[in-house]
Amino acid sequence: MLLEFLATFMQNKETLFIHVINVFVLAVLVFLFVMARITSKKWLKLNDYLGTITSTINSIRYGDLTKKIAKENFPNSKELVESLNRMIETLYDREKMINEYQNELHRQNKLLEAVLNSLSDGLVIIDEHFKILRATPKISEWFQTGGSNLIGTLITNYIELPPDRELENLKDSEIMIYADKASNFTADAFEIKLEDRKKRYVIVIKNVTDQRELEILKEDFVATLTHDLKVPIIAETNMLELFLNESFGKISEKQEIALKNMQSSNRELLDLVQIVLETYKYEGQNFRLYRENIMLKGFIEEIIYEMIPIADKSHNTLVFNSTRDIRVLADRIQLKRVIKNLIQNAISYGAQNSPIEITIGEIPKYIIIKVKDYGKGISPNDIKKIFNKYYSAAKKFRKIGTGLGLYLSFQIAKAHGGNLTVESIEGDYTEFCVMLPASTNENLYYGE
Repeated sequence: MLLEFLATFMQNKETLFIHVINVFVLAVLVFLFVMARITSKKWLKLNDYLGTITSTINSIRYGDLTKKIAKENFPNSKELVESLNRMIETLYDREKMINEYQNELHRQNKLLEAVLNSLSDGLVIIDEHFKILRATPKISEWFQTGGSNLIGTLITNYIELPPDRELENLKDSEIMIYADKASNFTADAFEIKLEDRKKRYVIVIKNVTDQRELEILKEDFVATLTHDLKVPIIAETNMLELFLNESFGKISEKQEIALKNMQSSNRELLDLVQIVLETYKYEGQNFRLYRENIMLKGFIEEIIYEMIPIADKSHNTLVFNSTRDIRVLADRIQLKRVIKNLIQNAISYGAQNSPIEITIGEIPKYIIIKVKDYGKGISPNDIKKIFNKYYSAAKKFRKIGTGLGLYLSFQIAKAHGGNLTVESIEGDYTEFCVMLPASTNENLYYGE
């Protein structure tokens, strides 16, 4: 009985064990199935998410910077998404900045083009082979060729250069435009240096026809005017000489003083007219220097003798300081004009009853002639303008003057290869210094 019970129990236990094993296997299969479904969904979701990221990146690649990547609850995805979104924002800001720069550059280019097109001068850009790269409307008008037809053609097809000038060396040079031979043109060339190291040039062409005509009229007017002024002045001077020589009868002491004063005034007026004439001669390049050997001591003494009557009026004493005689090669008439003008200025603006010192000397490479007065002096502001054309201190001190004397003196000194400088302290002194080359063997001419 017991054996049967045990046998039955063992048989049931074995069956129970098999049932338990079956249940366990079934549970495992169910678990694996469930896990597989869950994992599959996650992979599908991750795959979709990666597709979204790929799509967004492709959009960025083709210029759409408005998209952002949504955040998802994936391990380590937060940092990646934030980095990508920051990159998109940065690219968007850069693109916006670049667009603003491009718009501003476009506006500046339009403005520059408008300014260039409005210029009265013509601008043309050429390459190293003298082919036209770009031209303003003025150039098209003067060359009588459409702007697009100019590009790539040789500029020498349209202009004739001076025989002694290369195209790239033009500097205020006269040129002829074949399509407008009746007008006068000048040209200046400037090289454009860029990183590609290719040679390019900007040619600035000016129509100077009106200026040339005006200059001719001005020169004719000044020449005629000064000639007409000089004739009666010289006639009056000759008549005064006759009176002073008592050719018309004896004159009294008072009459002699009055006649000498008139003679001195006439001399000043003649000098003034001559300065005006010489200034315009110089600017018209009809001005010549005829150099000769000059011994300065006798030369300065001669000028001082002529200027003594003028200095006596203001009770100035002309003091000539010379340790030795010095030879200089210069134009006698023009150098005399410079020295007389400096002494005249010293008399006009120096203090009365004071000496005016004239000194000659040498420094390396130069002979110097100094004229120094003790008086009003020149302010630092005025000293910068003292050699400018028409600038005159005369108006400041209620005197008559054109302002051409120092301008012409400066130009004469420069034409000799020298210089004219000034040093002054207000209320103390003014000293002009003429510097002339110490030695030269050639004559200098203007307006051959």
